[in-house]
Amino acid sequence: MPTLNEPKLIAGNANKPLAQAVARRMSMHRGMNVGLVDARIERFNDQEIFVEVYENVRGEDMFIIQPTSNPANDNLMELLIMADALRRSSAARITAVIPYFGYARQDRRAKARTPISAKLVANLIAEAGIERVLTMDLHAAQIQGFFDIPVDNLYAAPIFALDVAHHFKGRRDEVMVVSPDVGGVARARELAKRIGAPLAIVDKRREKAGEVAEMTVIGDVSGKACIIVDDICDTAGTLCKAAETLMEAGATEVHSYITHGVLSGPAVSRIEKSVMKSLVITDSIEPTEAVRSAPNIRIVPTAPMFAQAILNIWNGTSVSSLFEHETLTPIYEGMYAAD
Repeated sequence: MPTLNEPKLIAGNANKPLAQAVARRMSMHRGMNVGLVDARIERFNDQEIFVEVYENVRGEDMFIIQPTSNPANDNLMELLIMADALRRSSAARITAVIPYFGYARQDRRAKARTPISAKLVANLIAEAGIERVLTMDLHAAQIQGFFDIPVDNLYAAPIFALDVAHHFKGRRDEVMVVSPDVGGVARARELAKRIGAPLAIVDKRREKAGEVAEMTVIGDVSGKACIIVDDICDTAGTLCKAAETLMEAGATEVHSYITHGVLSGPAVSRIEKSVMKSLVITDSIEPTEAVRSAPNIRIVPTAPMFAQAILNIWNGTSVSSLFEHETLTPIYEGMYAAD
């Protein structure tokens, strides 16, 4: 929207390092300093959230950078209260940049008398005065339809494709992409198509709820360097078991590319002890110190993609162009030389 001023960024407490990295990237693009709007987000003694914006935002194009990761409820409320503060301060447009959209796993009623919490959260976001959402790798693509406002859903697959091309240079014919379950085949197929690799599936069978009794590999992984692809890694139990199953089926090594590293509970410990050679995650959720220090966990940045997406939204150009290899490669040229 060319009538709006320069885009302005404001961040909650969920992932300040990512917000600052996005601001730095935008400064490089714009040739001028783009900083985070000065604000305080604090809690009263009873943990009520209070927001005060110190800068004038009247008529501004505002972007709130706030994943709704752990603690999900606190971070969601921060997002909603920041949006309300900006709306009441006469911001021209408010876009929520939600790198990780919490509650996305509750996108349907799997049993009777259960909520569809993803829809509830979508309603809350729209009611708070947010006019557009920018996110990455929604757990289910149909969640975009839960919103009555525009949603731009970015994909980590193009970034992962660059990373695979860089780290598996000269041995791309050994690579096989693996979906950890039948439901994730579309996501795995997208990466396989980008890197020109074959696809396999790990089929899970459960005898009791919450217990994986058996895993079967669909496809021949013998002599292959397997890359498991998924959107969320929570406790990592299923992921580590899938890696063991692939090794038993003849894979030479197993790597995993996961968009959102929730990594709760014993996840990091499990990954460190697992047969996985590496787990690659994005920084959509701020990594803990344990994640940073884990020898077989590597983090790839999303700030270059988010910064360019914000600029494209601001100036009214295509966001989907970022899914193309030719568009994304120059954005990440500092990390991945032309391969």
